[in-house]
Amino acid sequence: MTHPPILFEDAEALVIDKPAGLPVDRPRSGTESLEDYLGELRFGFQRRPAAVHRLDTDTSGCLLLARNPKALKRFARAFEERTVEKSYLGILNGVVDAPTGTIELALAKISSAESGWRMIAARKGKPSVTHWDRLAQAGGLTLVRFRPVTGRTHQIRIHAAAGLGAALLGDPVYGRRDRRAGRTMLHAERLVLPRDGKEDIAATAPLPADFRRLGITEDLEWTTT
Repeated sequence: MTHPPILFEDAEALVIDKPAGLPVDRPRSGTESLEDYLGELRFGFQRRPAAVHRLDTDTSGCLLLARNPKALKRFARAFEERTVEKSYLGILNGVVDAPTGTIELALAKISSAESGWRMIAARKGKPSVTHWDRLAQAGGLTLVRFRPVTGRTHQIRIHAAAGLGAALLGDPVYGRRDRRAGRTMLHAERLVLPRDGKEDIAATAPLPADFRRLGITEDLEWTTT
């Protein structure tokens, strides 16, 4: 069993490149999750690292792990205080006309016995904000960089569908499954967490192969920050 690739490492933090399809928390079915790799990710430390935040199972890319309880508390506070810089790449199943913008929606959770739970835009929901930039278009698909300010559940997925009018390719909840994509096409591209008296935790996850196969990312290196 090989652990996910390491993008950043020091005495209190790891950033891994989480593969699509790997859940952070153990599913009820007991199948594979990130927890299966935490022992290997100790690298000689007494404690296993702990995930500071969550990515959806389908989402690939930068995931921050803390290597001790004090670091975990400090990093979690940075997320709460919105001092962490995050950017995501998403491939939308549709054309976006505007080159850039900001989405601001109040989000609420709903559920039903038939279709399970999902987030919706609702006047009485919690505020959410995402900045975005269109990077490329081809074949009816649009590549977008998302820079979320808040961290609501499914924020980018619902912002794409409700804010931009085009769901992420392959999203079975806010869009539809698509044979061109084996998953919801969202990738946590970059993460930067400033630290007092230490270098920033900074990591960039390379484009996964399934993004490249869609033929819309050839020139992405020219625009990556």
